[in-house]
Amino acid sequence: MYQLFKTVFIGVIFSTGLLAAPLDAIDVKPDVVYGHKDGMALSYDVFKPRKNSNGVGLLFMISGGWVSQWTPPEVAVGFFKPFLNAGYTVITVRHGSSPRYVIPEIAQDVRLALKHVHENTEELGIDSTRIGIFGFSAGGHLSLLLGTTTNDHGDAKTPRVAAVAAVFPPTDLRPYVEVTNPLRERFPALKFDASKVDLYSPLLQVTQDDAPTLLVHGDKDELVPLWHSEKICDAFTEAHVDHELLVIKGAAHGFDADGNKRMFEAMIRWFDTHLATMKSVPAL
Repeated sequence: MYQLFKTVFIGVIFSTGLLAAPLDAIDVKPDVVYGHKDGMALSYDVFKPRKNSNGVGLLFMISGGWVSQWTPPEVAVGFFKPFLNAGYTVITVRHGSSPRYVIPEIAQDVRLALKHVHENTEELGIDSTRIGIFGFSAGGHLSLLLGTTTNDHGDAKTPRVAAVAAVFPPTDLRPYVEVTNPLRERFPALKFDASKVDLYSPLLQVTQDDAPTLLVHGDKDELVPLWHSEKICDAFTEAHVDHELLVIKGAAHGFDADGNKRMFEAMIRWFDTHLATMKSVPAL
């Protein structure tokens, strides 16, 4: 899944003509350390537009198959150009990777990253009440975990995000943690205590106070079938959570140029609606 994620990531840059994103219009702060793990630094990069910043921060979960790797900022910036042009500050989060770490440990990393961002919003130039999150595949799964976090599960100190966009995300991990499922060997991050699977399945964590959530999914996706997004949308409907599902017809686990264009437009529109037009809540 990570190699596919990398192919999709680079493919989006080329297919949508985003490669030439001038760094002179963007402030880049690479390798901000948000924590340490087994003697290693956990870090994120910050991309901030210089002229039109709207004060909104978007966390991007760098994760494919729950593997998170570094990409040179001058390459990565092209992918985020639509968000930067719209005034968003993009924070690209790297987590401890599979196979060394499994999903509960990875979830702990991204929660720590969100907490660090919240604690440093003034330095980052963003509003703590207007933070969104997005990701693809495993990154979408992690985005949904943070969007459905409650004080009843996990770290009670984890801040809430204000909006989520998840692209072809796995939402129910129960089928995948079974020892007979070959995907456990393909994606070792799934080799965690199966008794805890509900806590790490966003579908099973939906509550009425969850963040507004956009799902984008191809109807021909065989790796992460469309039902993952359809079922969590059903749960959002039952819980009265604002949500939307964009189905890309004929698309598998990755989109063509037209599908990528529709995806970006939908995400920008979603974040504009739920974040860019929000009024900041004064600190108490």
